[in-house]
Amino acid sequence: MKRLAITPLLLLGIVTIAFIVARLIPADPLAAIVGERQLNNDAVVAAAKARWGLDGGIPEQYFTYLGNLVTGDLGTSFRTKQSVSSDLWERLPATAELALGAMVVGGAGGIALGITAARHQNRPVDHVSRLVALVGSSLPVFWLGLIMLYVLYARLGWFPGPGRLPSRTDAPPHLTGMYTIDALIAGDFGLAWRCLRQLMLPAFVLGWSLMGIVSRLVRAAMLDELHADYVRTARAKGLGEGVVMRSHVLRNALTPVITIMGLSLGVLLTSAVLTETVFSWNGIGSYAVEATKRLDYPAINGVCIIGGVIFLLSSLFADVLYAAVDPKIRYT
Repeated sequence: MKRLAITPLLLLGIVTIAFIVARLIPADPLAAIVGERQLNNDAVVAAAKARWGLDGGIPEQYFTYLGNLVTGDLGTSFRTKQSVSSDLWERLPATAELALGAMVVGGAGGIALGITAARHQNRPVDHVSRLVALVGSSLPVFWLGLIMLYVLYARLGWFPGPGRLPSRTDAPPHLTGMYTIDALIAGDFGLAWRCLRQLMLPAFVLGWSLMGIVSRLVRAAMLDELHADYVRTARAKGLGEGVVMRSHVLRNALTPVITIMGLSLGVLLTSAVLTETVFSWNGIGSYAVEATKRLDYPAINGVCIIGGVIFLLSSLFADVLYAAVDPKIRYT
């Protein structure tokens, strides 16, 4: 309840910082609104300022924006001339599909690598697992994406090219906005498989860094748990190694992983900016890039608000999940 109570204050801080930083950029958004040729036309410039709320001072613009936020109005995009809320709502499913795919890759792959490395400590399998984790955590996302596209798509042809859909393919009926899920709901399993193939490569690129972090956490936590007294007691009782690892060691080692997975959703949304640009994935990340290029203040602030809300809620959800994993934790 305390976390929920301070959430509006945290969001206010996010909005304020985004508002100030956007206006500190040494560029004029009017050039993107009216065009450079019309900047010398005083009548056109004055009309544009009045239309987009740029005729007042920065404090006035700030409080006007806050007043609109209270009513749920994120403003109108300078670039698309549409409501920022509708723009974000249209693009959010694409980013959510990519981020969820990356979390599956990072979570499942990281836990599997961590368990394998811990069970074969200081053996070749352990060294390979740590090398995979190190590479994923070290390589820049945009560089890795370009290399993957060149090798796996352009040279080998194992995966399809950029985009959410294959060429000359219609989108499935809009239900959730996530093409793979919508195709499954519609019963078009062939289209679902094609959409999933389009998702695999960008999800792997985005989730590899998370996989490296999770695998190292799981490995370290499991090595600590393997030498605990309760593990020796369980083995002395005659429990099989699989039961000991699954029901005792792994469960206690998952607590730090929940923290990382909860916080990673917000991180993946910010990292998706580069991934979506490389893979032509029409989500919030590419929307943020275009908004930044055009100094689209309402769109920039809208992206920051959405990212802040998702980050805060995912962090809160991770804290609540602790009770399901660790029975020693109780919330009152």
